[in-house]
Amino acid sequence: MKKTILHLDLDTFFVSVERLLDSRLQHKPILVGGLSDRGVVAACSYETRGYGVHSGMPMKMARELCPEAIAIKGNAGTYSKHSDLVTEIIKEQVPLFEKSSIDEFYADLSGMDRFFGCYHYASELRRKIIKETGLPISFGLSVNKVVSKVATNEAKPNNQLKIDFGYEKPFLAPLSIKKIPMVGDKTYQTLRNLGLRKVQTIQEMPVDLMQRVLGKNGRVIWKRANGMDNSPVIPFCERKSISNERTFDKDTIDVIKLKGILIAMAENLAFQLRRGEKLTACIAVKIRYSDFNTYSKQMRIPYTSADHILIPKILELFKILYNRRLLVRLVGIRFSHLVPGNYQIDLFEDTEEALNLYAAMDTIRERYGDKSVLRASGMGARTIGRMHNPFNGQPPIVLAHRKQ
Repeated sequence: MKKTILHLDLDTFFVSVERLLDSRLQHKPILVGGLSDRGVVAACSYETRGYGVHSGMPMKMARELCPEAIAIKGNAGTYSKHSDLVTEIIKEQVPLFEKSSIDEFYADLSGMDRFFGCYHYASELRRKIIKETGLPISFGLSVNKVVSKVATNEAKPNNQLKIDFGYEKPFLAPLSIKKIPMVGDKTYQTLRNLGLRKVQTIQEMPVDLMQRVLGKNGRVIWKRANGMDNSPVIPFCERKSISNERTFDKDTIDVIKLKGILIAMAENLAFQLRRGEKLTACIAVKIRYSDFNTYSKQMRIPYTSADHILIPKILELFKILYNRRLLVRLVGIRFSHLVPGNYQIDLFEDTEEALNLYAAMDTIRERYGDKSVLRASGMGARTIGRMHNPFNGQPPIVLAHRKQ
């Protein structure tokens, strides 16, 4: 039985989510990413591409190339939430799928032609995702993952493309060699120096020559150029950790600022745990100093998703790691050993007031955004994520931090 592999890719995903949240951004040039001089472009709208802007580019350069662009910090929690909506739809509709990134999926539809017609089924799935999430998505359909991924990129924006069995090589032949997955800037330049421009030229080359030029990667690229790929769709399984980190515009020794950012990170990640009905049993703190030496320390704890348990432990780890003699470049937090579950009430420590407060805060965050309510001690860390402010210019709700 021949394989039928579907590749789905949410078009300019971060940009599309921002436009979903604010319709005024439609048809305008958008940059999503770090806003400082050290920041990079995580995503950019099609309107910016004509100016030479692309993802991974320094934000400062992107703004110089496209001064009219609207730059947005972005919010990982918001993007994860929309990605999860798409994941749930795919999970319900296909027998086997792989989530290869926050906005990219593979599905094995082999054998479904006898019942539905794979292209028709994939088209229905795409329409369902667009209708239920409001997000544009493209797909490619072929006999393997590589050709399907290339087909998706050729179909964009917001379209679909099927490559019939036996037509893989003719489809790939006229394309630029840069369209082959695994050909990055360095490999592309090496191949261009050899006079290679189109995929067809690689198809006509002896595989041994490619291997001499690029080593073992040369054989892989030659196979991909010829539409050959046997990599399987890896079944999706839930993530086992969540993390957040912050690189500073200017290295700092401000302990109050560092602690405030860690508190805000811990609070945000704890909310993500509760929203996903998860508990963590292992926490870790990471510090990178100005000399680029990086240190981390972790701690096992009873399963929990409660701020008032996690934050003191995070600060405890920070105290162990922190070296006052050096400037800090980056801090980060990771929660791992995740399991399904809801926070269990501690009959000796928790009060009804505290539990009701958690429920109220999470309700506000679900409705108005991750950072719509936060501790006063974390106010200096707003740039952890996109500050979605629904209060017509009013500041977010702030909770005074009471020492335990």
